[in-house]
Amino acid sequence: MKTEKKRLCIYPKDIQRITGKSYRQSIRLLQKIRKDLNKLENEFVSIEEFCFYTSLKHEQVITLIVD
Repeated sequence: MKTEKKRLCIYPKDIQRITGKSYRQSIRLLQKIRKDLNKLENEFVSIEEFCFYTSLKHEQVITLIVD
């Protein structure tokens, strides 16, 4: 039985694909999310945290993330 690989964290390239913003703007958005969630610079942002912050539906975001 093959298990499906799923990621927990989101990257700037994913945010770029979801929002249509440039790569640099996606990095800035990720940095702003980290700051607002009181995360350190090296901590990951989860897909759920991104969805909560941007008020996007988890199901819609998951379909746009390509591994």
